[in-house]
Amino acid sequence: MNISSIMNTASSGMRAQTNRFAAVANNVANLSTPAYSRVDPSTLTTDEDQPADLATEMTEMMQATQAYKANAVVFETGADLWQWLATIKRD
Repeated sequence: MNISSIMNTASSGMRAQTNRFAAVANNVANLSTPAYSRVDPSTLTTDEDQPADLATEMTEMMQATQAYKANAVVFETGADLWQWLATIKRD
């Protein structure tokens, strides 16, 4: 596996967590909306069996935040490696 594929994977992970976070935000915004069907943040599909509740959504939000941070660290590490390789190539 090369550095660019690692960075692409991390970037894709950050986009996925951004979408997950948006689904959580939508669920929280519609907690008191009558007949609202919760969107499952993991699959981004409507989950009619589980009503939205604040505790579930806050847990999902924390998980999405931690996963985003983990992917960001991987991306930054890849960027640092690219910079280090560029320095070696110049020398």
